[in-house]
Amino acid sequence: MTERAGTLYEAVGGIDALRRLSNTFYEGVLGDPVLAPVFESFTRTHIDHVAVWLAEVFGGPARFTAELGGHQGLLRSHLGLSITEEQRTRWMELMADAVGKELPDDETLRTRVLEYFDWGTRIARDVSADPVGQDLGEPGPTPRWGWDGLA
Repeated sequence: MTERAGTLYEAVGGIDALRRLSNTFYEGVLGDPVLAPVFESFTRTHIDHVAVWLAEVFGGPARFTAELGGHQGLLRSHLGLSITEEQRTRWMELMADAVGKELPDDETLRTRVLEYFDWGTRIARDVSADPVGQDLGEPGPTPRWGWDGLA
């Protein structure tokens, strides 16, 4: 068990830090030949939606659930994307770069955040194989990720 006070949300620096992280990450994604095809429908609002999602997952305000469709909405947004393992791996590489640039210089914090992304991108890849409109059942509430991983 990791002895840390507060949430990952607080440790990363809140919503502003998560917006910077998302912005830096997507700057790389949109110019990347492996990932750009997955994001052909990308809009700038996606950056804010990702930051709001991460805020909730990391222990901050539950705005994604209240305003943007919650866990079900996030999963549904990945349907039909057919994400490959090569794309998932490249996504992780670019996110690791963004984490290194935008998050505090705290190895434990960065490790926990990247562990979440590894876990989440595997789920996104799996869900993306299903067609748009697929019934996902009830996935439960938005997951929470803390100093010890999935809470």
